[in-house]
Amino acid sequence: MEQLQSLQPTQYAPSNAPVPEGPIVVERGSSAQVFAPKLNRGAADVVRFLLEQGEMVTATMSLADEQMELFAMEVGAEVILVDPGQQEEMELQALFDDSDDADEAAQQTRPPIVTIMGHVDHGKTTLLDKIRSANVVAGEAGGITQHIGAYQVTKNDKLITFIDTPGHAAFSKMRARGAGVTDIVVLVVAADDGVMPQTIEAISHARAADVPIVVAINKIDKENADVQRTMSAVAEQGLVPEQWGGDTIMVEMSAQQGLGIDDLLEQLLVVAEVEELTANPSGRAKGFVLEARLDIGRGPVATVLVDKGTLKVGDPMVAGAAWGRVRAIINDRGEQIKEAGPSAPVQVLGLSAVPQAGDEFRIAPDDRTARTVADSRAQRQRLLAQRGDARTQKGVKLEDIFTQIQAGETATLNLLIKADVHGSLEAVTESLRKLERDDVKAAFVHRGVGSITENDITLAATTNATIIGFNVRPDRKVRDLAEAENVEIRTYEVIYKVIEDIDKAMKGLLAPEFEEVVTGEAEVRELFRAPKVGAVAGCFVRSGVITRGSKVRFLRDGVIIWKGAINTLRRFKDDVKEVREGFECGISLTDFQDLKQGDIIETYDLREIERV
Repeated sequence: MEQLQSLQPTQYAPSNAPVPEGPIVVERGSSAQVFAPKLNRGAADVVRFLLEQGEMVTATMSLADEQMELFAMEVGAEVILVDPGQQEEMELQALFDDSDDADEAAQQTRPPIVTIMGHVDHGKTTLLDKIRSANVVAGEAGGITQHIGAYQVTKNDKLITFIDTPGHAAFSKMRARGAGVTDIVVLVVAADDGVMPQTIEAISHARAADVPIVVAINKIDKENADVQRTMSAVAEQGLVPEQWGGDTIMVEMSAQQGLGIDDLLEQLLVVAEVEELTANPSGRAKGFVLEARLDIGRGPVATVLVDKGTLKVGDPMVAGAAWGRVRAIINDRGEQIKEAGPSAPVQVLGLSAVPQAGDEFRIAPDDRTARTVADSRAQRQRLLAQRGDARTQKGVKLEDIFTQIQAGETATLNLLIKADVHGSLEAVTESLRKLERDDVKAAFVHRGVGSITENDITLAATTNATIIGFNVRPDRKVRDLAEAENVEIRTYEVIYKVIEDIDKAMKGLLAPEFEEVVTGEAEVRELFRAPKVGAVAGCFVRSGVITRGSKVRFLRDGVIIWKGAINTLRRFKDDVKEVREGFECGISLTDFQDLKQGDIIETYDLREIERV
């Protein structure tokens, strides 16, 4: 070290060879032997330069991103750092010919792609079934012989494609993988129930996808239906009806009785016309995988949605890391067809493996290209899995917002807010809105009441949002999913701390001092009364270790209702210091008696984090 410290920094003199022009793609973790030749330098040049900066490296060591960027800056080169396998992917994408996309003269109107969303039991499935059965030609035995998760209907001699998404999570995951498959969202709201939590969630998902929303007010035939009240509740969510001077189309209907369905289909065609949806039907097809499975006897079966071009039997297809020649194309009525044009949902047979939902499919120039691309992607997926970094999306961190500001960009901080009650939700939202500045904007991708759920994590991962929880907590499954998706969850119990942290983030000063670590989680199974102690909870430890004297949060349906400490901890009749996962115990809490079965006792520690 003394030798290193005694070295005087010297001006690095690059060799005479010119640096290649334009951005140079370099894999992360490359050694000096691999990195240097890309910049027309020797490995010794890199090692010498880094030694002069006080960093000891060898020619075969993996270099950090900062080390490569520093050397590139010194020699006047521009480098783009990519993950292993990503360079091949960029080069292979160039093999696909997109010249057909640029031909404006060849663009033709295509059918709109519609997704139906809404609260559970508000009539989504009934509506889909009615639309589907109304479109079945009389005489077809059994109507549609096989449901493929998407289908087309005809209205006024025009086609409309419907996607049957099983829940909002599936919808978000497909968008998280880059699949912009939906043109219009139909939001189903029951006239007797009105706006419910999942309705608000569906609105947030549709807004995040940035697509038009048509509201279908269902169940108008019910005795307690109140259409005006339902319209008011929807308008409060920012979807103002056209009848009231807004721009949201609202259709009154009863899916059960078959009322208003024709009106809904006509309105969808009007929205599609306004959106001017076009595609080039000529040339090689590309689109997205909606779902895929392994079928015994038929092999991998993928349901795909054609985006552009025409898919034909015999085409060499690549879908994610799978490839193969299209052996058969089956439409939504179970018929084998020879080709499928834009917006057509079809099943495809002939792939080498089962692709993932949301994967893009492309038709390659030939079999060799298809195999090369698929093999490269499979290798990249293996490398990412080995590095424990198989995530496709990286959640934005609150601390990163200052990087954008320094770069002179207008930064947008995406936030997903969950609170215990509506009053808290409004107070937190309004307080955060007041923190906006010219260079930093706050965007609320979703706001809701109740605990933080897996759907929230999926939406946050898709939109690169930070989750703010006020007086609510995620459970263990949700925390694990957040960690896997690299989504940041910040929980607060005092409103000024929320404002303080977001304000510091916007100023680039955020420096957390403590990290909260959940140490144990126990579920209340039975309730007892004990003299001098009062209420005692018979608990089962679901995870971690419950320790006597630990800091405690008492949760009911994911909402914090009390904070304090464990008073007594027992195993049968014995006082114990701790109880581990999988065992039962008796717990009494300091100053808290309102215990109920199903409540969660969560213990946690605060660990200090070194300031950076």
